[in-house]
Amino acid sequence: MSYMIGVDVGGTFTDFSIFDKQVGKLQHFKHSSTPDDPSEAIVSGILYLLEVNRIQPEKVSYLAHGTTVATNALIEKKGARIGLITTKGFKDLMEIGWQKRPSLYNLLKEKPESLIPPGLKCEVEERILYDGSIDIALNDGEVRRAVRYLQQQNVHAIAVCTLFSFINPSHEQRIKDIILEEFPEVYITTSSELVPEIREYSRMSTTVLNTYLGPVMKKYINKFENSIADSGIETAPYVTQSNGSIISIHETIESPIKTAVSGPSAGVIGASYIAKQSDISKIITFDMGGTSIDVSLIEDGKTQISNERLIEGYPARIPMIDIATLGAGGGSIGRIDEGGVLKVGPQSAGATPGPACYMRGGTLPTVTDANVVLGKLNQEKILGGRMEIDISLAKKAIEVNICNQSTLDLASAAAGIISVVNSNMIRAIRLVSVEKGYDPREFTLMAFGGAGPLHACEVAEKMGIKNVLVPPSPGTLCSLGLLMADTKFDVSLSRVLIANSENIETVRDIIGKMIVEGNTMLEKEGVDRTDRRFTCTIECRYDRQNYEIPIEIGTNFTEAEMNQLIYDFHEQHNKLYGYSNYNMKIQMVNYRVSAIGIIEKPDLKEDEIIPDAPAPMPIQKREVMFEGHEIFKSTYVFNRNEIKSGCTIKGPAIIEEMDSTTIIPPKWVAYTDGFKNIRASYIGGEIFES
Repeated sequence: MSYMIGVDVGGTFTDFSIFDKQVGKLQHFKHSSTPDDPSEAIVSGILYLLEVNRIQPEKVSYLAHGTTVATNALIEKKGARIGLITTKGFKDLMEIGWQKRPSLYNLLKEKPESLIPPGLKCEVEERILYDGSIDIALNDGEVRRAVRYLQQQNVHAIAVCTLFSFINPSHEQRIKDIILEEFPEVYITTSSELVPEIREYSRMSTTVLNTYLGPVMKKYINKFENSIADSGIETAPYVTQSNGSIISIHETIESPIKTAVSGPSAGVIGASYIAKQSDISKIITFDMGGTSIDVSLIEDGKTQISNERLIEGYPARIPMIDIATLGAGGGSIGRIDEGGVLKVGPQSAGATPGPACYMRGGTLPTVTDANVVLGKLNQEKILGGRMEIDISLAKKAIEVNICNQSTLDLASAAAGIISVVNSNMIRAIRLVSVEKGYDPREFTLMAFGGAGPLHACEVAEKMGIKNVLVPPSPGTLCSLGLLMADTKFDVSLSRVLIANSENIETVRDIIGKMIVEGNTMLEKEGVDRTDRRFTCTIECRYDRQNYEIPIEIGTNFTEAEMNQLIYDFHEQHNKLYGYSNYNMKIQMVNYRVSAIGIIEKPDLKEDEIIPDAPAPMPIQKREVMFEGHEIFKSTYVFNRNEIKSGCTIKGPAIIEEMDSTTIIPPKWVAYTDGFKNIRASYIGGEIFES
């Protein structure tokens, strides 16, 4: 008998999924987060689960968790004191940045806060040219003086990034060797090891971010690992990466930047598993928690991968699941701004003090408070009855901070908060769909997170999306996703080549060497050779362009695959930009190999469907105001655990469970399939009709 545990740390709650491999039983649990030390909530929650289920700690065979440590350290600017060593003349690159600006015409827009303290950027004499040849040899003496200076300045970590090191890393490696000789205890990141890719600003930024997080993650990992060992669990924990995979906990110390969107990526992996199980090829994930909304797009079972995104204003050039995140969660705070306009978020009440109705000292109105006042959320208890709430505190927060600052009455103010936050979430959906060339009306919206199912149908209706899927235990899908993830290492290399038959052998050689490197990494993780898979992509562009499009290829690059790459690039360019030029040369720029290790996963069985299964007895009837309506409607409330597969429930209806609440508005109908998914469909009149 053995058990698998997945843990996802959120801003408000820490979620747990535990799977009994012998009987195939899956359980979910939520526990209040401990922001000061996330490991406290993880360990106490695991110990509680083991105790109530009478499980011996040594029976746990798998433990994985998504961490917000890196994210929080960046947001709160609580990373390490770091220094930088770079090529002479380039120490100010982090401040200069690139031509792109977040607000092109706003001259007063503040730049992101510098992660390197003043005076800790050091230049050394050396120069490698674009072809990898050495123009100026590295001055070892300057490097030693720089390292000793940084040591005197009490830095805890050093970032090393020199020009064209992605082609010839010899100078960076020599600098690292000198650092280890002079300052062996310091944390080091070299750009050629972390991100050997073209574009010096993105490469330096990623290196600096990783260096800034390294000592913080190392401290957390050591403490977490010791706490897990003290609990009696013998298996080594895994940590989720931003690309949706898991790696052993010690690997995260070397590259903590790869965990920057660790938690949300696990939810996308869980959603992808549910979509395949439900035979749905196109989904948009809608993960709404206490602090934010995370949205991603999956087509034909494939997640969209972005190889660069901004993190706290700085580019991070690492593979991440393409997730749009906005500050729109259950804890997002509503307010009347200076112009008298109702705004919601991005500020959040978080876990402490939380929404006003949680009775933890919160006094500001949140989305959760509005849902309670409107009757969408249980007005007495949540979390399956484990947590009491006070509707009077929710009303007071809205009246004092919204009604008294405007002409809105209580119901209109609460409805306004929901309308505004729904509009914010529509913006996030457009970012991953319309702005990427996809029609969202062709997709199913998959709602999860504690608050996702509360808003999904109303948001879908505004977007013209007619189908919504809510998986079982949606509030803990991210922790379930941790049980569905494989281990994966991403290997990359930059080299500009023209896409033609003359370069087939060169590309095949590049891919082959990267696969060997990926095999070495999987070997280190203990992945059996029969469980290894490799996917390859080449990022291409038209000659004289500056931005690339990823095109997937096979592992054995042949002439047929070269022709297919050329064809696919033209097609993808036309989809994204509205045109293609078959007469223009195509450049291959970045080469990527994902080395995947298949991990054992829970096998979730399908229940027998009872045709026309009757709806259970409602547990309650309460007055609810739905978006677009100006009066409260008497609405039945059902317990999701009592709904059988094959049951159909017409809206308006509310379906409650331990970790979430699903709203079925008027003109919607909900059907429960064999996997206990709620499949909601819009059936009424014209879309957008209120």
